Amino acid sequence: MASMEEDFPRGGSAKKPTESKIVVQRTEVDNLFQSNEQAETKKRKGAGKDAGKKLKKPKTGKDGLTLNAAAKCVEILHIKNLKEGILMLGCVKEVTDFEVTVSLPCGMQGFLSIMNICDSYTKLISEQLGNADTEEICSLQHIFCPGMVFRCVVAKLDVAKRGSLSIQLSINPKLVNKALTSSSLKAGMVLSGCVESVEDHGYIVDIGLNGTKAFLPKKAVNDKPNNPEELKVGQYLTSQVEEVKNDGRVVRLTVSPPTVAQACAESEHGWNLANLLPGLLVKATIKKVTKHGLILDFLSSFSGQVDVLHMEPEQTSSYTEGTQVRACVLYVEPSTRLVGLSLRSFLLQPGARIDTAPAGGDRIGEVVKDCKMVAMHHMSGAMVELPDQTLAFVHRNHLKESNVPANENRVLALSEHTCRILDFSAMDQIHFVSLRKSVIDRRFYRYHDLQAGQVVEGTVSVLLDHGMVVHLSDHIKGLVPRTHLSDILLKNPEKKYIEGMKIKCRVLSVDAENKRLYLTRKKALVESSLPLFLSYTDARPGRVSHSYIVCIKDFGCIVRFYNNVKGLVPLNELSSQPILSPEEVFYVGQVLKAKVLQCDPDKAKMVLSFKAAVEIDTEEAAKPEIGCEVGKRLEAKVLKKSVNGLEVSILPDEFRAVLPTMHLSDHMSNCRLLWESMQEGDNISNLICFSKNKQNISVTKKPTVRWSLEEGVVAKDFSEVTVGMQLIGWIKNIMAYGVFVEFPHGLVGLAPKSAMTDKFISDTAAFQPGQTVIAKVTNLDVEKRRFLVTLKISEVISPEGDALTRLINGLKERRAVSEMLAMRENSDLHQQLAALTVGQKLKLTVDSADTGATFKSDDLAGATIMGTKHHVMGVKLTSGQKVTAVILHVDILSTCVHVSILPKLVAKKKSLAEGTNYTAIVQHIDKDFAIISLGDTAQLTVIQTSSHLNEIFLSESDKLKAGMSLAVEVIEPSCQELQGLPLVSWERCSPNRQRTTSEDQTSSKGHRFGDIVHGKVRTVKPASIQVTLEDGSTGSVHVSEVMELAKVCQGSFPTSTVKVGSAVTARVIGGREASSHRFLPFSHPKFTYTIPELTLIPSKLDQSEDFKAETAKEKLNSYKVGEEIKCFVSKFNPERKTLEVTTDPCVTGTVDLLAMITDSKDASHPEKLFKLGQTVHAKVVEVNSKPQRLMLSLTGAHKLEKGSVTLGMVTNIQPQVGLQVKLPFGNMGTVAVTDLTDAYRPNPLDGYSKDQLLRCFLLGDENGKWQLSLRPSRLNPQQTKPVKDPEVLSLDKLKAGQIIRGYVKSVGEQGVFIRLSRSITGRAQLQQSTKYFVNNHKVLSEHLKPNTLLTTKIHSIDKEEELVHLSLLPEDTGKPDVLPESLGLPLRLVGKEKKEHDSKKKKRTASESEQKQAESQVPKKKKKKTKKAKTDDNDSGVEVYFREEEDKDDEEEPKSDSVKKVTASPAGPSRLQLAAGFSWDVHLSSLKPASAAQDADSSDGEDQDGSSKPLKKSRHELEQEKKAAEKALVKRETELMDPSLRPQDATAFERLLLASPSSSLLWLQYMAHHLQATQIEQARAVAERALKTISFREEQEKLNVWVALLNLENMYGTEESLKKVFERALQFCEPMPVYQQLADIYAKSDKTKEAEGLYKTMVKRFRQNKAVWLSYGTFLLQQGQSDSASALLQRALKSLPTKESVDVIAKFAQLEFRYGDSEKGRTMFDKVLTSYPKRTDLWSVFIDIMVKNGSQKEVRSLFDRVIHLSVSVKKIKFFFKRYLEYEKKHGTPQSIQAVKEKAMEFVEAKGTEAAN
Repeated sequence: MASMEEDFPRGGSAKKPTESKIVVQRTEVDNLFQSNEQAETKKRKGAGKDAGKKLKKPKTGKDGLTLNAAAKCVEILHIKNLKEGILMLGCVKEVTDFEVTVSLPCGMQGFLSIMNICDSYTKLISEQLGNADTEEICSLQHIFCPGMVFRCVVAKLDVAKRGSLSIQLSINPKLVNKALTSSSLKAGMVLSGCVESVEDHGYIVDIGLNGTKAFLPKKAVNDKPNNPEELKVGQYLTSQVEEVKNDGRVVRLTVSPPTVAQACAESEHGWNLANLLPGLLVKATIKKVTKHGLILDFLSSFSGQVDVLHMEPEQTSSYTEGTQVRACVLYVEPSTRLVGLSLRSFLLQPGARIDTAPAGGDRIGEVVKDCKMVAMHHMSGAMVELPDQTLAFVHRNHLKESNVPANENRVLALSEHTCRILDFSAMDQIHFVSLRKSVIDRRFYRYHDLQAGQVVEGTVSVLLDHGMVVHLSDHIKGLVPRTHLSDILLKNPEKKYIEGMKIKCRVLSVDAENKRLYLTRKKALVESSLPLFLSYTDARPGRVSHSYIVCIKDFGCIVRFYNNVKGLVPLNELSSQPILSPEEVFYVGQVLKAKVLQCDPDKAKMVLSFKAAVEIDTEEAAKPEIGCEVGKRLEAKVLKKSVNGLEVSILPDEFRAVLPTMHLSDHMSNCRLLWESMQEGDNISNLICFSKNKQNISVTKKPTVRWSLEEGVVAKDFSEVTVGMQLIGWIKNIMAYGVFVEFPHGLVGLAPKSAMTDKFISDTAAFQPGQTVIAKVTNLDVEKRRFLVTLKISEVISPEGDALTRLINGLKERRAVSEMLAMRENSDLHQQLAALTVGQKLKLTVDSADTGATFKSDDLAGATIMGTKHHVMGVKLTSGQKVTAVILHVDILSTCVHVSILPKLVAKKKSLAEGTNYTAIVQHIDKDFAIISLGDTAQLTVIQTSSHLNEIFLSESDKLKAGMSLAVEVIEPSCQELQGLPLVSWERCSPNRQRTTSEDQTSSKGHRFGDIVHGKVRTVKPASIQVTLEDGSTGSVHVSEVMELAKVCQGSFPTSTVKVGSAVTARVIGGREASSHRFLPFSHPKFTYTIPELTLIPSKLDQSEDFKAETAKEKLNSYKVGEEIKCFVSKFNPERKTLEVTTDPCVTGTVDLLAMITDSKDASHPEKLFKLGQTVHAKVVEVNSKPQRLMLSLTGAHKLEKGSVTLGMVTNIQPQVGLQVKLPFGNMGTVAVTDLTDAYRPNPLDGYSKDQLLRCFLLGDENGKWQLSLRPSRLNPQQTKPVKDPEVLSLDKLKAGQIIRGYVKSVGEQGVFIRLSRSITGRAQLQQSTKYFVNNHKVLSEHLKPNTLLTTKIHSIDKEEELVHLSLLPEDTGKPDVLPESLGLPLRLVGKEKKEHDSKKKKRTASESEQKQAESQVPKKKKKKTKKAKTDDNDSGVEVYFREEEDKDDEEEPKSDSVKKVTASPAGPSRLQLAAGFSWDVHLSSLKPASAAQDADSSDGEDQDGSSKPLKKSRHELEQEKKAAEKALVKRETELMDPSLRPQDATAFERLLLASPSSSLLWLQYMAHHLQATQIEQARAVAERALKTISFREEQEKLNVWVALLNLENMYGTEESLKKVFERALQFCEPMPVYQQLADIYAKSDKTKEAEGLYKTMVKRFRQNKAVWLSYGTFLLQQGQSDSASALLQRALKSLPTKESVDVIAKFAQLEFRYGDSEKGRTMFDKVLTSYPKRTDLWSVFIDIMVKNGSQKEVRSLFDRVIHLSVSVKKIKFFFKRYLEYEKKHGTPQSIQAVKEKAMEFVEAKGTEAAN
């Protein structure tokens, strides 16, 4: 039966199997055929539809049953059409350790993982790997060999990182033969399987069928030729079934080649479309011949296709319709029933191996020209003939670029093509090629295209721990190992490399077979111009190449080149200096030049030398660049002038070099002058080379730099740079954060902003690019080869006489410019100007005299001679007057002479004596120079405007100006270099400015480390003493340096022993910064301190003792945790509540509040306990030198001990945990609620606040968190009162029946959890928690909030499970019930009562009369409907969804009834129901105002009263009245108490709402109350109030109100107002339920159009939600739109995840039964169950529906189908039971007997399994 079902499905497109999890995106294609174009996907979609249509237009066989239809257009199988579960024939391409690469049909390639062979092989491998002694592991190479053909199934489609699809295959027989059952096995079938185990006489073969054992006798195997070996576990076999025994439980196989090879699949073997397997040989008939392939009929009536790749090329012409052929099944697509066949001869001989390599050898990657296109197959690709007559195939994706629209006709029209061979497909025995230009032009297509040493460009793909993956192309990726990411090892490579970055690398090695490529990013290797050693033969002795160190040993370094060429550099060849431990000098990954000393290519051994390579370097440098090493004086000729410098050629060898403009002089103003005066062809002398590299040589003419190079005051390499070293350099770059200073040999250091000047600097541009500076190295970063320098004048020492040397050099340069110009211009004027000197007198004629004056001279015709107003002051001048003037400055470039006619300057010069001091006046400023006059001697001279190289002027006021006074000292009265002018040293005379240390190092008054000094005590402070020293400076003595530490007592104040004014002898131990008073570390001995730090300790004053400085780090490291040390109180920090103490001038420790006090009373003002400067004894808690941190404790303890008491501070209060407490020494702890006190309180955590201090008992620590207790019995065991609630430390302390108190932890469906101690929690089940019947634990959780104190009785203790079962029932605890009576819950019935109740329930709940009686007690108006009649469709009742189980009676009513019924039982929140008296759909006109109704009643009463006179009442009547009044009173009271009765007026509602403001039921009754009185606005107002009042957590309650408001607006409002309410509701509620409710409202009020519009919006917005589709479907079917519902189902299936498909179809089928066409529903169920026969849940539903709606015949045939399903025995038994029940109810004794017989047959067939 089952097989018949599978043979003849009911037609229609079957859904994908539910197993396939991945949704394959269409555009993602195998990387071989990458394609992203739009046009193509559209076509593909079309093709996909065709595939679907194959089933939609069923082909009808003779007996009218549907089969798979023939395809319209034959095309090859595309990767985008692959699905999980498709079966294929594959051929092994290559085998590696963990996977097999498989060639699949149509040029695809898949991977078979080691885990997907078969279960027994996986188990074997696991055992072998787990067992250490296994000699040889049975690897994949043992059981697979290239060319082997097998059946496989697509197990998974993975999307690789770059978007391509990876096909994961499996040959596990359980998956391949999934569609077969043991009953369908027949002799003659050809099956595939894997060897499961090797037995004595043969093999057990796993064919994937449960309960079937397949045996292959050894004899059958040994007969097989060319197979002497035994088969191994996991080996794949294709075998023929020889014999089937015991209903398929035992099968004998044969593998004899002739029989298996000739075995054709016959229809009597029972093959059908569901279990057809690839590799089967079939006899087929050609049904149709198309241009692109054939369509065949096989196995009597199935249809299959042969694509163009699988027609035998030689016989193409012989294929005609009706011809009989033998074909091999190539692939089977189970879901669309598409079968691909092959007619290729190599597949028609099973067991034959396929050639994996083409006959012509390996041609992959080759670019072939002059190819001709033979045929174009539109959906597949094209056939191309290569020049050697072989055919190749172009996949349609490779006919053009991925982003170009397809134009196949144009491609076909081209006469010849160039293509690249992509791959050889073994399954198709044809090359696949590409016509894409981008593929043809690709430099590297395969790993074989790369050679070691090649420089390549790639893209960074991903950074891993061990290196970086770089993609050179789509298929080629290489690894840059971590050590090769840079010349040095990078700590954070992600900062340098970003994904997608383009980089240049060099290939280190390539292993094309294993596709392994290693690259390097080391600059030295990538840019190396030395020969590369790619093999040992390249490494001839004497050759030099770049190598990198891979290993450092004691005997030398092992270095590597390319292609794993390695060599040893022995210890003695590492360096010219002896090296003892190489790992200190070298590092792994370092690139160095190495020279080959000896090499033996045969043994692959080589010895190299670093030392010899360096010597070669120096020789080579010496040879070509004679006279051009750095630091040598040169002469050069100017070749070319450019803006930034001069290009020169060094004489005599004509080397090119560069002389930057800023390197022409130390004076920046002279640089420009010299550049102007130079011309091409000029010779320049006194140059010196300061740096050279491969590209160029740089020379300088700066005299200071030249001096430093000649004197050797330079670092030649980074390794020579040391901290404290002074270097001369120049400003290279100016940044906002500092300046970069360049030094000779190409070294560059950074001077940060803070180290640029002694003054505060806001703008770094105060320095000029090129300015010469003296720098001192302050920091070194060896790893990154960087260093920091300081330019502060106070921290650098100028060379002796530096200022005067610079002055002389600067003036020499100026004179040289003058002479050059004079020679060049060749004019008398320039020669005359060059002959003038400063101080020379001239006879002049006044030309004009305004503010200043201009003069004329006959000798200097054409020159401008001028004097400023300062220089003509006090002299009356008239035009033409003759005067004598003195020259101040000659500017030869602008031919201008500055003169002065001041009498004191023109007067006769007085002679000067060496060493005399004068006050000089600045007369003229010219950029870097100034002309001054010395006192009244009439002598002039020239000085520099800056006294130090590093001096900068931050403001104009700092600069020298004309008229300023200076103090000068004559050094030489007449200096030859100054053309006879006096040479002087100078400083400013401003009275408030003292000379700084830097201006004159000799007169420094600072103090050096270790100096003994004398002075007087100036002030005494608690923490320090100020001392005035003899030289007037101030020193400071720290409190710890006043007396010997041994003599200092706890609590004393050491500084108080020293008196103000007393004389002291002290010693300098350091110093402080004048600005921040920070204690400075000790630098070199020459360094002096302006504020010295002193010591008065006698032992340190002894000069004979060795006196060493100790840094803060050393001092810190001398402290040990737990050690007691003496400290001095320094300051208290009130914000952090910490105390700072000091142990030494440079060490400060911190004491936390909790480590400072032992009594919580001191917590508010701990500072009162300590005085500044006081000595305290502290214990070290934590010490750390980086960052500097010293934590101390003053309580005498330095760590927490279990069982001790300590202070703690509350940091957090958590109801679920208790208190979180901060403990001393950085620890944290928690106090459980049961450990707060000895007698539990109702609100245990009240009374505790954040930051409160507590005494805590330390119970112990778990995972670094302490468990604490605040119980008085723990803190003061001796003083405590008896404990009311003792601690429960273990379950042993508890016994059943004991009464114990605890706190509620939580309330859940399992019961009430009660905390009995911090580690023990008990549970009271719901029935043990209260005497009332509770159908929802939420009722309890509302009344039992966490930490509610409860008395409980221990019911039982389960020690194994560590469970304590408790009872909260009043009869056990003697306390009232946990739930109040006022809730009106029913009592839980027990024993007899329960039995009675149950028996009553079976009868009618109450007889009619009783019901009437009950009703008569309630006034008519308030009568409550116990059960509401089925509402009309147009009733728009207020609906509220309460998610709870409904009564059984309700369930039987159709679910479409949206208004839930209200049961009379008050238990649980009753469903919303508006009590009698108002119907939502009554029209307004019929509603009578309440007041009018009342008037009518009262007037009636009056008329009656008027007519009847008052009668005297009898005694009996009075008694009756009294009773009636009492009754009314009682009734009124019960009404007020009864929550189920409706209030009658607004005040009553308001009263109830105060009690339960979040009850939507009340609010809605209130709204209804207003609507009865047609008070629409008031009803709206109530709804708005409700929305504001109900807590936001009560989502369902709020939703109820929104729904009521929507109903209200729908009935009484406008379309506009309804829309507004709806939009608001969407904002405040979950959108989905709101949409659903409005749709229901529309549907009920017959607004079909609106409802449909809304549903359309819903399915767009919530397309992933199954409920929406079902709801819309229900609506459409209720409206009778059956066709629309079918269309909707198709849409739903596309939108919803695949796994939902089956359920959705089943639900739609149920809806069809209920509202639509039951025949259609049946068809749908049939379709689903044909595809998913094992879904027993759906079978059950189908049977239920058919029992209700179908005929007996239909039901019986359905049962017959079910009991033949191949599912578990248990499930079949269930169906038999149902069958029997059905027959007992509806059948005859004969039919009952027939079922029993069928059951017996089944049991016999199944044997023991079913009986069990």
